Amino acid sequence: MLKKVVLIALPHVAPFEFGVICEVFGIDRADMGGPTFDFTIAAAEPGPIPTSMGYDMMIMNDLGTAADADLIAIPAHMIDGDVHPEVLRVLHEANDRGAWILTVCSGAFTLAKSGLLNGKRAATHWMHADRLAREFPEIEVDPDVLFVQDGNIITGAGTAAGIDAALHLVRTELGAAAANVIARRMVVPPQRAGGQAQFIAAPMPAEPSDSFAGVTEWMLENLDRDLSVDELARKALMSSRTFARRFRADLGTTPAAWLNKQRLMRAQHLLEETTLGLEAIASETGFGSAAVMRHHFVKTLQTTPANYRRTFCVRELVS
Repeated sequence: MLKKVVLIALPHVAPFEFGVICEVFGIDRADMGGPTFDFTIAAAEPGPIPTSMGYDMMIMNDLGTAADADLIAIPAHMIDGDVHPEVLRVLHEANDRGAWILTVCSGAFTLAKSGLLNGKRAATHWMHADRLAREFPEIEVDPDVLFVQDGNIITGAGTAAGIDAALHLVRTELGAAAANVIARRMVVPPQRAGGQAQFIAAPMPAEPSDSFAGVTEWMLENLDRDLSVDELARKALMSSRTFARRFRADLGTTPAAWLNKQRLMRAQHLLEETTLGLEAIASETGFGSAAVMRHHFVKTLQTTPANYRRTFCVRELVS
């Protein structure tokens, strides 16, 4: 049973992610029929702990309080640097006794340095996913999810995804009713659909060389059309095979994948900025139908166009 929770404050801890764990586990919600946790904040070296925002927090408890914790939680913090040996000890002891371990955002790097994520799936903020995978190749990093549970370890993605990860843990241990009480108090959905790919700002298209600048501009102007490689090759005055080969070499992807990416970006923009219906957006972006557009949204962004619009539509359009 999830009862005792210890949050470990590490140097240069991020206040928001720290606050997420405090909010979920540190507030007595018994008056609303919610759970009450034995919640403690501890540090390897009690005293002033610097935050990422330039001020210190005074943490008075040492890690002795974590000896019998049901959950060890690590919020985001500065990635570089060694992990205090006492933190590593506490993490390994918690894992050995089957306690839960929860990290939020860059907190996954502390767990990675402990070796406890080796051979496991994990999540972190999408900005750090490549680095985590590169520095710790034994970990299967999933950059497109809000959180990952692998055994007794839950790793949350960027920032607010820590709420999703923490509520998932509450739901798993104490049931949906307990998670719903906490979510209602926090004014957040008790269970959010989709992965963090939907929150990654679309990058600018790769800058094409002079050979393709005119063609890609024409492609963007004609996204609503069914554009074949043969037609694009004729536009570029090349054979189809040469066009496909040189396009990949120049832009790092196939013409079809590049088109699909631009169509998704255009559809996201229309969902955010207009009141056009889904069929109209699908037609304007070249997906042909709302069903096809939905397939691509779910496959790439792990959410539906309707859910994307509800989340990101400009407030004035939905008020």
